[in-house]
Amino acid sequence: MGFIGSNLIDLLIKKNFFVINIDKATYSSNFYNVKDFKNSKRYKFIKLDINNKKIKNILSKYKPSGIFNLAAETHVDRSIDNPGSFIQSNIVAVYNLLENFKNFSKKNKCKLIHISTDEVYGDILTGRSHEKYPYQPSSPYAASKAASDHLVSSYVRTYNLPAIVTNCSNNFGPKQHPEKLIPKLIYNILNNKPLPIYGKGTNSREWIYVKDHCEALIEVFLKGKIGEFYNIGSNKNLNNLEVTKKLLKTSKKLINLGNKVKIKFIKDRPGHDIRYALNSNKIKKELGWYPKTNFSKGIKLTLDWYFENKSYYKSLSKKDILNRLGKR
Repeated sequence: MGFIGSNLIDLLIKKNFFVINIDKATYSSNFYNVKDFKNSKRYKFIKLDINNKKIKNILSKYKPSGIFNLAAETHVDRSIDNPGSFIQSNIVAVYNLLENFKNFSKKNKCKLIHISTDEVYGDILTGRSHEKYPYQPSSPYAASKAASDHLVSSYVRTYNLPAIVTNCSNNFGPKQHPEKLIPKLIYNILNNKPLPIYGKGTNSREWIYVKDHCEALIEVFLKGKIGEFYNIGSNKNLNNLEVTKKLLKTSKKLINLGNKVKIKFIKDRPGHDIRYALNSNKIKKELGWYPKTNFSKGIKLTLDWYFENKSYYKSLSKKDILNRLGKR
C-alpha cells in the first residue's frame, strides 16, 4: 500500500492481472492509496508482514505466477535514527520470503522480481553506474537494500531460484509519502510553509515518474531473464534546488502561493550522497523499455494529483509529515 506498490497494482489491474496485495500496514502504507481498486474483483488485500511464516500458506493457496517484492523501509533519514527496523524489513524479511519462495518455486512456475534502488551504488560523482558497478552503500537504508540484493542473487546461484533484481532511480508521482522531497515540498506549498532544502541544494538525483518505473517492472516480469539485474532510470538528473524551483514555477500556474512559500536551506543530513546516476541501456536494449514521461510533464501530473487529493495528507499522521529526522 506504499507509493510504488500501489501505483504498480493500479497498472496491473488495468492490464487484467489478478493482484494479491500483502502489506503489514505501517506508517508509510496507506489505505487511501488503494481506495480506487479495493472493491475490484481483480484485487485482494492481506495484512501480513513478509517476515511471517504464513507467506507459505498464501503461496500454496493462490499459486501466483509472479511476485513483486516492494516491501521495504525506504527513508534514509529514518535509517539514520533507527537502523534496526531496516535490518528486519529489508534483510531478515527478504530471507523469510526467499526461503518460502524457494520451496514454492520447486513445484510451481513463478518469477520473483525484487525491487531495489540506485542508492546501493553509493556516490556516482561522474558518469553513470551500470549493473556490474561495485556496491558502495552510504546509509543504513542503502546497506540493507544492498544486502537484500546480494541475498536474492545468492539464492539464484545456489538454489536456481527464478528471481530478478531491479535497481531504480528516485521515483516521484501520486501517492508518495511526504517524508520524501517532492510530496513534502507540495505539502508545504499547500500549507504556506517554507520549503526546506538540505545543505546548499546541490545533491543530484536521477528522477523517474512512478508509472514509467511500474511499466518497466511489468516488462521485467514478462520478458526479463532470470538471475539478471536491470537498472531502471530516466537518464535525467536534477539537483534538489532545481527540483524545488521547477515545483514552484509549475505551482504558480495552478494556485496562488502563500507569502511563506520560499526556499529555506537547512542543515544537511549525515553521509548525504552527492549524486546518483544510472546507466539504463541494458533494459532499453534487451527489453525495449523506455521512459515516456519527462520531468516537466511528470511534475504537472504529480501536482494535479496532490491538489485534487488534499485529503490524502489528512490520512497521514501530522508528525510523520512535519518531524525532521536523521539530524545526528
